[in-house]
Amino acid sequence: MTLISILIPCFNEEENIRNCHARVAAVLDGLKDVEAEIIFTDNHSTDLTFAILREIAEEDPRVRVFRFSRNVGYQNSVMFAYKAARGDCAIQLDSDLQDPPELIPKMLDLWRQGNQVVYGIRRSLPDGPVVAALRRAFYWFIDRVSPDELPRNAGEFRLTDRVILDQIRRSEDRSPYMRGMISAMGFRQAGFDYDRAARVAGQSKFPFRAMLGLAVDGLVNHSLLPLRLASTVSLLAGLLTFLVLLGYLVGKLLFGQEWPPGFATLVVLLLMSMTLNAMFLGILGEYIGRIFLQTKNINAPIVEAALNAPGPVTPLRMEAAE
Repeated sequence: MTLISILIPCFNEEENIRNCHARVAAVLDGLKDVEAEIIFTDNHSTDLTFAILREIAEEDPRVRVFRFSRNVGYQNSVMFAYKAARGDCAIQLDSDLQDPPELIPKMLDLWRQGNQVVYGIRRSLPDGPVVAALRRAFYWFIDRVSPDELPRNAGEFRLTDRVILDQIRRSEDRSPYMRGMISAMGFRQAGFDYDRAARVAGQSKFPFRAMLGLAVDGLVNHSLLPLRLASTVSLLAGLLTFLVLLGYLVGKLLFGQEWPPGFATLVVLLLMSMTLNAMFLGILGEYIGRIFLQTKNINAPIVEAALNAPGPVTPLRMEAAE
């Protein structure tokens, strides 16, 4: 009998969570020779999400719920769910139902054909034209600059085999970018096209600022381009400074050129130098900050309450209140 784990991160989704469970359960009930567990990770919701999950867990023994003591961010919440998964494979989808649970049988078919990772490729997006264009531009850019093969237009809707889950359990990344981490592991991966639906109810928990932060995580975690860009621009600036100095000396010593005081030029060059220094120190700070998070083990989820999940399930730090 095959055991599959359904991973559903949630935060303030009281309007969606029952419908999400009902649709997932309906799909699972229609599968033959399959057992399932449904793992909800509640990122310290401030609405009725956890209360509803408690009721669902009492009604459905397949449901396991982990509520964190604070909001640890979407990616850390997802990583915890992957580590807690006990199935032969795990399928991640969002609780807002933009990724249709009805596609789970298709993903299982592709998995049974020998693919260790099966991911959905967003053929269409419900976002506005500007946001959709920015998403696709980012996917193209990160694929171009990263040495890892990151699939374009692929989001969080994916299936991962047990061999991938075992690799994730060994990771202690405190600022993970899960889609990049899984893609970079290699193995046999396959994508399929689907149309992403609009949010059923509630408000998006991913405003532009959060998407920008995720883009920075993806770039910094999977490319050294920012550091190499800093080095390249510094070399070019140094070369330009040397050429200007050389021109000044040639004009002064060989042609007796009397240069004007050049106060404005000096100020502009100083400001440009300060701006470049500040920008590249910021880039270095992004990498150093991630090293700091890693060494201090900051952002490790602490479980405040666990439902239908007796005993330790993951090497992450856990303090279960229930």
